[in-house]
Amino acid sequence: MNAEPGFLGAPGFLRANARWLLAGLLLTLASSFGQTFFISVFSGEIRAAYNLSHGDFGAIYMAGTLASAAAMLLAGRIADVWTPRLAGMVVLAGLAATCALTVVSTSAFFLFVIIFGLRFFGQGMSVHVAMTAMGRWYSRQRGRAVAIAGLGHQIGQATLPPLAVALALAIGWRETWLISAGALLVLAMPALYMLLAVDRVPTSGHQTDVDLPEIHQWSRSEVLRDPVFWAINLGFLAPPFMGTAVYFHQVHIVETKGWQLVWFVSAYPLHAGMTVIASLIAGWVTDRWDSARLLPTFPLPLAAALIVLATVDSWVAIPVFMVLMGINSGVMVTLLGALWPEVYGIRHLGAVRSLVFAAMVFASALGPGIIGWLIDWSVSITTQTYVMAAYCLAVTPIMALAARQLRTRAPQGALPLATKGTRGAA
Repeated sequence: MNAEPGFLGAPGFLRANARWLLAGLLLTLASSFGQTFFISVFSGEIRAAYNLSHGDFGAIYMAGTLASAAAMLLAGRIADVWTPRLAGMVVLAGLAATCALTVVSTSAFFLFVIIFGLRFFGQGMSVHVAMTAMGRWYSRQRGRAVAIAGLGHQIGQATLPPLAVALALAIGWRETWLISAGALLVLAMPALYMLLAVDRVPTSGHQTDVDLPEIHQWSRSEVLRDPVFWAINLGFLAPPFMGTAVYFHQVHIVETKGWQLVWFVSAYPLHAGMTVIASLIAGWVTDRWDSARLLPTFPLPLAAALIVLATVDSWVAIPVFMVLMGINSGVMVTLLGALWPEVYGIRHLGAVRSLVFAAMVFASALGPGIIGWLIDWSVSITTQTYVMAAYCLAVTPIMALAARQLRTRAPQGALPLATKGTRGAA
């Protein structure tokens, strides 16, 4: 038996896999330009430039995000047939072009196109390509590989919103988007090209670890007929719906609470730091035991964060909210990367993950639109937040039942979860 891997992986794991892990991290970092935490920084300027209400902008944001979810269903298979290098380069080029389009856009139609491009190439495909590669490339260290690659999201959330606010004040919000496009073209794309100049084995859709039991490689159609898949997604759809809604309407929330936007944005590094810690711990748990153990726990920090946001008017609520949201995000990042290959295999991983990402993008589309309309209809954000917290609490026992079901049916559809911790590190 090989030595038990340490907290960050087996000896030499980071050194031997640095270029591929950094490539995944770079893609998740680039996804920040299509994430709500970045776009929402400009929500006030966008609504003023296009003469939109909260509900109007929420509706356009929802429509663009829904269109990107539909496109994900069609494009998700790219991660199964294209190399990560080719797929990543195309995605970054599309994201850069969309950022540049923001500079010349003057109509609501072009705003819709921009939101679609940012959400499809950024929130959707950048993360999809990165995490599909991690799931296919790694098995024994999959949890930690996913956690490390996912750090790009946290780095972006900690650094880019404050930087965007500063740049927008100094040179203008449209010019800030132009600089974003330049960073993708001049920095991100050449770096990704060089990092992925060497292929990593395995690059096929077949398991190569001979000491692991063979599992059934589920097709997309089989996954769609699996009731456990739908049960798990009841929980997985909560963070994108609720988190996106809160961050998208952060300007309204801070105005309602009597806070300053800079207070809220300045707490993003705290959120990112907790996400890093939580994701690394979750990755260790996944590699030591199994990712299903995390299912019953991840909705609870989100529920607690929403309750704090609803009940506390003092600025002290901001750091507490960010810490709790960071814990939820960290566990979620690891689950999204590690659970699906563990349960459904890796042969059709891109197609299977595209189902999940499309559903999550769909949920993230509904959040800003629905919350924006309710704000326009004078439904307080406090009331809405309480309802979202109640949903998180209600879905927790469903996650526990889903985790139990995964264990009872192994190894037909999943790895033999109880014995996973006995494997060596690869």
